[in-house]
Amino acid sequence: MANLVNTALLGILERVTARDVDYRYIATSDLMDELVNGRFILNRNLERRLIDTVFHLLLDSTDQLSDLAVKCVSPLVNRIQLKYIGELANKLCDELISKREQHRDIACVALKTIFFEASKISIAAVFILSCIFPKLKKGITAPVMNPDIKCACLDILCEALNKCGNQIEYHVLVLNVLLPQLSFCRSSVRKKTVSCIASLATSLSDNLLEKATVEVVNLLRNTVKPEIARTSVQMIGALCHSVGDRFGTYLRLTIPVLKSYCISESENSEELRECILQAMESFLLVCSRDVSSYCEEILHLTLKLLSYDPDFDDNMEEDTEDEIYQEEEDDESNYGFMDDEDVSWKVRRAAAKCLATLIISRPEMLPMLFVEACPKLIDRFREREEVVKMDVFKTFIELLRQTGNATNGQNESHGSSPKWLLKQEVPKIVKYVKMQLQGISVKTKVAAFSVLKELAVVLPDCVADNFRFLIPEIENALCDNSSTSDLKLEALILTRLVLASSSPTVFYPYIEAISRPALSAVRDSFYKVSAEALRVCGEIICIVRPNTEGCNFDFEPYVYPIYNAIMERLTNQDQDQEVKKCAIFCMGLVVSTFGDNLGVELPACLPILANRMGNEITRLAAVKAFAVIAASPVHLDLSCVLEHVIAELTAFLRKDNPALREATLETLNTLVQGYGDKISSTSFEVILAELSSLIRYPDLHISTLALKLSSTVKLFENVKGQKWKEEQVDSKNQQGK
Repeated sequence: MANLVNTALLGILERVTARDVDYRYIATSDLMDELVNGRFILNRNLERRLIDTVFHLLLDSTDQLSDLAVKCVSPLVNRIQLKYIGELANKLCDELISKREQHRDIACVALKTIFFEASKISIAAVFILSCIFPKLKKGITAPVMNPDIKCACLDILCEALNKCGNQIEYHVLVLNVLLPQLSFCRSSVRKKTVSCIASLATSLSDNLLEKATVEVVNLLRNTVKPEIARTSVQMIGALCHSVGDRFGTYLRLTIPVLKSYCISESENSEELRECILQAMESFLLVCSRDVSSYCEEILHLTLKLLSYDPDFDDNMEEDTEDEIYQEEEDDESNYGFMDDEDVSWKVRRAAAKCLATLIISRPEMLPMLFVEACPKLIDRFREREEVVKMDVFKTFIELLRQTGNATNGQNESHGSSPKWLLKQEVPKIVKYVKMQLQGISVKTKVAAFSVLKELAVVLPDCVADNFRFLIPEIENALCDNSSTSDLKLEALILTRLVLASSSPTVFYPYIEAISRPALSAVRDSFYKVSAEALRVCGEIICIVRPNTEGCNFDFEPYVYPIYNAIMERLTNQDQDQEVKKCAIFCMGLVVSTFGDNLGVELPACLPILANRMGNEITRLAAVKAFAVIAASPVHLDLSCVLEHVIAELTAFLRKDNPALREATLETLNTLVQGYGDKISSTSFEVILAELSSLIRYPDLHISTLALKLSSTVKLFENVKGQKWKEEQVDSKNQQGK
């Protein structure tokens, strides 16, 4: 019976031995399908025949055939008994340590596949590793073994440890195999050894973890080879990442020796210093409790190495203001040609990243950071390598963010508060950032605007006071043909944040310089730039006429340029919905603020806004726009659209859209308050009918708004009724006379 069921499989096994390559390929493809979907019955002989067949197919001289055979390994492992999987793994391990490179590569892939499938059954991966570990050990430790074979064996061991490292019982044996390889001459072997020990470390007991750490530290202390020292430092960082805060116990062993290496090494040890700083960064991220006592040392080390540049004489602190600008011009011309062998920038970049991690993880150190780190970071804005400069900017941005997060609600006038300390640096920040904005690198300009943008969030008034120095750079960013969309966007966001942050009178001298590039950006082809420019226009509108009475600024020259730029976007239907929404809301501000100066344009504009309420995408923005218009102190004549708007808003009360309902209720309430005497009694009746269900709405906020609107409507109904009665009495009196 078994032979009948297995007929198809047996036929395939015969065909895979054919001499013709194409025939073997087709048969191998059929074998894979049969292993996945077949209903054959396995026995001892058939299982052994299957593993022999797949093994020989894996070693086939035709690459396409061996690649297809690898795909057979996964379903095969799920079909056969565990002991036969071990046999297949042993055969593959023999090829792994053989001298045939092609066989070694395919055996490595097949063994990884076996461990991947076996890991689904906990005991299977442990059994397979126990079968092949003696051969892996031989491949790793044999003194005359090919380094490529060592790498392949380490690769498989790392895969196995990732899958079942916590279930094996011979951790000490594995550790003793791996630790000596950290001093091997080939860097690829050392690198894979680091990965293996890191994978093993998560399963090590405290005693074995201490053993591993002590041996690595001793290797670092005793080695004279920079490459071995670098591997040891990488191993320390990898151990920290793997075991987490368990590594905090060993910081007393590692940090002093790392620090001494960083300070005492020669000028040719840049990569070692980089690795040390990366390890310090790992300590800060992972061992937050135990690293506390070393944070000040790490801070001083990073600040020292932040300006590490042995090939360049940098005396920034001694420069006068005039020399700074002259030096910046020299930077543009001279720093384009750099020594290809100079890798000191790696140290400075690693120092910046480590400092950023320190800033993020230790908010309690903010006062110290502002005293010691802030001036240093500002000086490093003039870093000559752009890749480092980007990380310096990112680090300073993190310092600003932490300042905003940690000092909300605190007294900013206190002499030791982070915000007060930051305020003292604002003029210097603006000056150094302005220098970067005058350069030629677009990437640097974008990062510089990001710094100012974050500064405007934390200290808005201070940036506004220095805004006049930045206007030429903003104008250049928005109008220069070489500017990218990212640069324009950052410049516009900064402008919007600053305009919204201070008194309108601060910006009156610069309105023309601000509005001209902003209106130009409204017409930009990139939707994000156009939308942000519209938001800037909204802030400009609020600045030029903050109120209708007692405005000391002549806003009239700006009315029609702003109106025309926004109207162009409002009437253009072929654009992104974000631009449409911004244009609608911005036009609402224009009508609300300048309505009494628009003349014949007002009756043309209002119907367009009203029509936008009929579009599902733009209706919410249109509703909010009419709320702004209705609340305008100018009190415009809305008779041409009032009944239509009221009807649309009343219909929206039936929509199952909480945001739309909320905005509709607020807009209706504002319209009734301002134009209730112009609204018909029929419209009031319809509104009240719709409100009856909303008052009982489960959302209490909606219910509150509905009650508020009901009260406003009833109030105007009573006023209109009283007015009607008085008119009737006056009419009768006239008739009696």
